[in-house]
Amino acid sequence: MKSSLTTIIFVIALIMQVSKSNGDARSTMIKMHCDDTLEADPTIFVQNFVRTINTIATQIRTSHYVTTVVGTGPNIIYALAQCYGDLSSQDCISCYARMRSALPGCYPRNGGWTYLDGCFMRIQNYSFFEEYTNPKDNMVCGNTTKKDALFQESTSRATVNVVSGALRKNDYFAREEMLVSGTNDSVYVLAECWKTLSPSSCRACLENASMSLTKCSPWSEGRVLNMGCFMRYSDTNFLNPVPVYSSKGRIIKIAVSVASTAAVTTVALIIILYIRKRRYIQHRRRGPYDTKKVAKILNDSGLYFKYSTVEKATEHWNDSNKIGEGGFGTVYKGILADGREIAVKRLFISYKFKTTDFYNEIKLICNFEHPNLVRLLGCSCSGSESILIYEYMPNMSLNYFIFDDIKGREIGWEKRVEIIIGIAEGLVYLHENTKRRIIHRDIKASNILLDYRFRPKIADFGLARSFQEDKSHISTAIAGTLGYMAPEYLAHGQLTEKADVYSFGILILEMVTRIESNRSKTLEYTRSLLSTAWKHFNQGTVEEIFDPNLKMHIYPNINFHKEAIKVVHVALLCTQEAPSLRPSMSAALKMLAVNDEPLPAPSNPPFIDEETMELNSIIQSLPNNHDSSSVAIVS
Repeated sequence: MKSSLTTIIFVIALIMQVSKSNGDARSTMIKMHCDDTLEADPTIFVQNFVRTINTIATQIRTSHYVTTVVGTGPNIIYALAQCYGDLSSQDCISCYARMRSALPGCYPRNGGWTYLDGCFMRIQNYSFFEEYTNPKDNMVCGNTTKKDALFQESTSRATVNVVSGALRKNDYFAREEMLVSGTNDSVYVLAECWKTLSPSSCRACLENASMSLTKCSPWSEGRVLNMGCFMRYSDTNFLNPVPVYSSKGRIIKIAVSVASTAAVTTVALIIILYIRKRRYIQHRRRGPYDTKKVAKILNDSGLYFKYSTVEKATEHWNDSNKIGEGGFGTVYKGILADGREIAVKRLFISYKFKTTDFYNEIKLICNFEHPNLVRLLGCSCSGSESILIYEYMPNMSLNYFIFDDIKGREIGWEKRVEIIIGIAEGLVYLHENTKRRIIHRDIKASNILLDYRFRPKIADFGLARSFQEDKSHISTAIAGTLGYMAPEYLAHGQLTEKADVYSFGILILEMVTRIESNRSKTLEYTRSLLSTAWKHFNQGTVEEIFDPNLKMHIYPNINFHKEAIKVVHVALLCTQEAPSLRPSMSAALKMLAVNDEPLPAPSNPPFIDEETMELNSIIQSLPNNHDSSSVAIVS
């Protein structure tokens, strides 16, 4: 009995040790770099990037190491993501979620990489898998505590051990805990190469890293961020206690050997696993935001969906249910248990670290009800990703029709006018709502959904911002889609409701001409959509740029041409360079709805000088263009 009691006491002490040093995703961002080169084609690049993120997100659940190649030509994306060897599967998923929320900040640059304390990710438009050195290699030294010569000597010996240890293993990973001679202190060291390297490249990278790490002495903390490997030492234990690929870990083996009976051992293991699981859940819930409390508020209001409910509705994210992809995620069709059809947007930019902002935005949008706004049914972010649930629109988005030779014939002129007026009515509601007024910031054809009767509904409020009457403008990080963004917002970040008016004007021109604003430099149209429309309007030849699908319809009188020219006129008023000259959305709606009312002459739109329409010139003119986190332009 005494022996069993002693064993139980030992096991309990062991449990405390395990739970105290419980697994950690180590998702602290150490360094992020964005390339200077811009992507070749915004639309293709974003599509490839979304596919890349989705591929890695799927594979990282079962593997600590993922490489993928997506696309071809100048828009090809090579990607690598790797979690360090002592992360559990769940911690690896959490660490990756942090990376995938950060790297999109590099857009519109075509590559970049990020180091976290538990994982690494890199994307480029060329094959970099064998690279182990780079001019951007860096080291980060702690500067809070200086250590003595004994600690430095132990650090050097531990570093040598992890280099040789990593090279002995197929997984290129090693860690070391070494007691500093004559003290109660220890030094902890971790080293890992990316698995795409050859053994000789891994050796060269780690040897270089170990030499660089000595430069951090005498400080108590140091990291080396090489292109092919990562190394860290510290006087604080940052190592996870149980390596992922060991059977059950050295500590559990010790518990088994000491236990006097199989029953005590089994109980001890169950307790250990239970405590680890509970602490992991608590760790996930801790942080700067009380996600549990906010989730309860939304659950009480009927806005919160369980992840399992959404996953079941989409048949576990079956590709056959995928109905679209955008700059921020993938959209699936789903059917709830009660038979309701839903559209589920699975965001690849995780809001895990912005939970309160995410939920507040959901609550904000759900307060609005209008026939020309897509109804947001709720959300879910109980897993490692964020999910939005909308009402399902069977006819998809407007861009599927107006830019397609065949489908464009399904919506004639009268229907297009109805769609334009419906969009205007939705924007009037957003801008002039008495409770809280909203700037959408990303009005474009792909964000206008169509119900079964082709009635328009404005969607995707992920970039929306509220504004008050006493604010002349809102300064904000640039976010939107090139080709639709107002000049004052693009150049200075000054955001008012007139930015939506400008985007609305561009959308009108697209619906009349079938020329895509951000792809309008083709062999047929070497000028931008806006400058092309301005030129033909002044020359009285607007009918020359009408959508051929409209010309194919038989119109018994000249009303079509007269109305279309009027609509182009209103669009040019909405896209004037000075925001003060643009009409409000209610004024624009009145112009469109009232016949035979004289319209003022539009002034010059922006970007008449074709050189300013070049993407490079636009990006380079942005404020803080070297700070990739200040720009979030999507397609």
